[in-house]
Amino acid sequence: MKRRLLLMAGVPLAFAAARLAAEAPPEVRIGAKKFEFHPTEVTVQLGQPVLLVLTSEDRIHGFKIPDLGIRTDMIPGQETRLALTPSKAGRFTFFCDIFCGEGHDEMDGTLIVEA
Repeated sequence: MKRRLLLMAGVPLAFAAARLAAEAPPEVRIGAKKFEFHPTEVTVQLGQPVLLVLTSEDRIHGFKIPDLGIRTDMIPGQETRLALTPSKAGRFTFFCDIFCGEGHDEMDGTLIVEA
């Protein structure tokens, strides 16, 4: 009898964990290496939460979207996780703001927020 009660007590916890997993925002992965981001274009939906997962393959890079007030570092060997719920539609440029060499000025991409 005790065993049956213990199994039933775990059922609500399993449902809660499954519901939290279902509610977790989708991840959008953006990688960086000298002079480029990949992918260079990312599309998300207006008002829908996403989790940007940023990684660097070679050195510290910056990740900046001035029009959305976003700025963080991308550090090799680490994931930088940035929660975002876009509040305005449009095309927003993201770029590296830490000088990384001769091709640094070309290191950018576009975040597209669709309504």
